[in-house]
Amino acid sequence: MCVLNRLFVRPLAALLSLALVGTPSLALAWGRNGHKLVAELAEPDLTPKTRAQIDALLALEPGATLGSIASWPDELREHDPDLGKRTAPWHYVNLGESDCHYDPPRDCRNGDCEIEALAAQTKLLADRTAPAAQRLQALKFVVHLVGDTHQPLHAGYAKDKGANTVQVNVDGRGSNLHSLWDSGLLRHTGLDDDALLAQIRALPRPEAGPGASYPPSAGPWAEASCRIALSPGLYPAQAKIDQAYFDTWTPVAEQQLRLAGVRLAAVLNAALGSR
Repeated sequence: MCVLNRLFVRPLAALLSLALVGTPSLALAWGRNGHKLVAELAEPDLTPKTRAQIDALLALEPGATLGSIASWPDELREHDPDLGKRTAPWHYVNLGESDCHYDPPRDCRNGDCEIEALAAQTKLLADRTAPAAQRLQALKFVVHLVGDTHQPLHAGYAKDKGANTVQVNVDGRGSNLHSLWDSGLLRHTGLDDDALLAQIRALPRPEAGPGASYPPSAGPWAEASCRIALSPGLYPAQAKIDQAYFDTWTPVAEQQLRLAGVRLAAVLNAALGSR
C-alpha cells in the first residue's frame, strides 16, 4: 500500500516531566534508536569537508558520534531541565487543526517550533565565529530536529497532544498511538539495530527535495508529515493493533527514516561543506 512519504515517533516518557504538562503538544519524538538511525543513514552522504567539521566538533566530547548525540535534545529533561523546558516547543508544530498548512505567525510564534528552530540552529552550526561548544550543541539540535520534522504526530493535532492521549493495545499491553509510532513499529520488525539500518538503507534513495538548503526551510516537510498523520487509517478504528496495521504503516515509517537521513545529510553539507 502506498501511503505518502513521511515518518514516526517516540514514547513520551511518562508523559514528560511536570514542567512540560502544559505544552500544547508533548515535545519528544521517536525513540533513541529512531534518531540514531536518521544520523547513521545520513553519514554516507556527507562530504569530506562536512565530515571533517563534524568530527572536529564531536572531538569536544570524546567518544561521541553523530548517532550518539542524536537523542541529546530529548535527554535535556533529565540533565538540564531548564533548557529542556525552554526548548520543548522546538520539537513539534501543530498543523492538524489547520488542514496541514503552515502559517508561521500562527503556528510558530517567536520561532518556537521545530521548523524555525531547525533553521536557527543550522545558522548557529554554520557560524565559524561562534564558540565550538555552542556549535556542537547546535549540531545536536540539527540532527535531532530533522528527524522530528519527519514525524507525523509531531505535526498533527494539538487536541490529542500528538496522539499521546489515543490509547491502543499492542500485543496485549496498553500503550498509546504516539508510543507505537515512536518505537513499537520498529520493534515489531524483530530486527536488531544493524539489521534495521541495513534494511532501511537498502530502500530506494529519495531526493532531498525543496527545503534541504541553507538555512533549511522545513515547512513543506512538516506539512507532508501532517498529511501522513491525517491519512485514513493511521488513527486505528479500534484500540487493538492488528498485524494489518503493522503491514501498512511500518513501511511508511521506514520510508520516512530514509528520507530524513537524506535530508539531514543535505542540510549538514549545505551548512558545513560549502561555506
